[in-house]
Amino acid sequence: MHDELRKLPSVDRLLQESAIRHLVQEYGHELAVEGLRYALDAARDRIRGGAPCPSSDEIVSEAVSYLNLLTRPTLRPVINASGVIIHTNLGRAPLSEETRAAMIAAARGYTNLEYDLEAGQRGSRYVHAEQLLCRLTGAEAALVVNNNAGAVLLVLTALAQGREVIISRSQLIEIGGGFRIPDVMRQSGARLVEVGTTNRTHLRDYEEALGPETAALMRAHHSNFRIIGFTAEVPLEDLVALAGEHGLLVFDDLGSGTLLDTAAFGLAHEPTMQESVAVGADIVSCSGDKLLGGPQAGIILGRAKLIARLRRHPLTRALRVDKTTLAGLQATLLHYLKGEAVDKIPVWRMIAARPDTLKQRADRWAQALSQAGVRALVIEGRSTVGGGSLPGETLPTWLVALEVDSPDALAARLRAGEPPVIARIENDRLCLDPRTVFKREEEVLLQAVQAALRSGDSHL
Repeated sequence: MHDELRKLPSVDRLLQESAIRHLVQEYGHELAVEGLRYALDAARDRIRGGAPCPSSDEIVSEAVSYLNLLTRPTLRPVINASGVIIHTNLGRAPLSEETRAAMIAAARGYTNLEYDLEAGQRGSRYVHAEQLLCRLTGAEAALVVNNNAGAVLLVLTALAQGREVIISRSQLIEIGGGFRIPDVMRQSGARLVEVGTTNRTHLRDYEEALGPETAALMRAHHSNFRIIGFTAEVPLEDLVALAGEHGLLVFDDLGSGTLLDTAAFGLAHEPTMQESVAVGADIVSCSGDKLLGGPQAGIILGRAKLIARLRRHPLTRALRVDKTTLAGLQATLLHYLKGEAVDKIPVWRMIAARPDTLKQRADRWAQALSQAGVRALVIEGRSTVGGGSLPGETLPTWLVALEVDSPDALAARLRAGEPPVIARIENDRLCLDPRTVFKREEEVLLQAVQAALRSGDSHL
């Protein structure tokens, strides 16, 4: 053992070898040294266990493996074959080509983010998406912050701090990550007044709760759950009428938010931003990265004097978005203005995908996998919109179902691949849904499946 340990080269000696220079060039001197030390320590442990001294090439190979793992980004692209279109855990809405290009262009150099080119002096970053938002929704003014939870916090802090906000008990929702609307409301300094019951709330409940400290009536749309059965909720237009009689504000938190009618795609109707504005809500908020299909953002629409108050509030600076987000949001909104959202925005393209087209893709995948010796069946299934949008609503699809001894083990190997593939398991089969897989990813997906099956030696 001691003789074998003495054969190990030192880090300094290894660094003198020409074969090692690429490590320094690729990773820098400090990381290259760290990788070599790791490999040498691992070699010492193996020698003490009875193994022979490894060659310099083997030491370098282990150092490279260590450095590759060390420097690999934790945020990585994945192939979403789960059939969940707006997958919160996978980054929600994928962006259109034009949106990505706009964000890259803004990131590449300087922009007129807060510079008025015509006046030659300081401007405001908030003008860049406002005109498009107002044109598309009919709102008097608009403001963009970093996400919808931030939008809710800002609206309540700026417009209702220290006063009462009335909301139905059925709308005291919890969103992803354990964040709850009541907690956000309390953090704002507004006093929460709950009315009605879990399943039924009437206009008289709001009327009876009104008082001298009331600042606003709030609606939080059920964007991530459904209440069915013996239920009742007050229409937004009735809240607007009641608030108008008493000089109060109406704040409509849409959650997901959409500019297109989801009913046109065989789904339940999701309230649109323009509908809330038209009904007369004073302030409307929603997300930019769900059904809108853009980058993460919180969109606030409303009356000009109220939006002006929000812009002046100190919290707005803490919640502001950067140039790439504004550039991406502008590009996404332009798709709607041009009438090309369904063709250009991936979320809507996936929602609108025809079952016969999906079956053709599934058949093609199954045939390719079968030729490689994989037992692949094409079966009917359902895709989910996801992201808290349209709870309980699904779309018909066709799945490629793989029959293997352990679907869970195969799913784990797919997640461990490069790129990782996210599938789903149904009826003890691993299923791949073409609805959420881009055509450019198909060949890589099929290769990943075959590699995962080979590495696991599954019985087909």
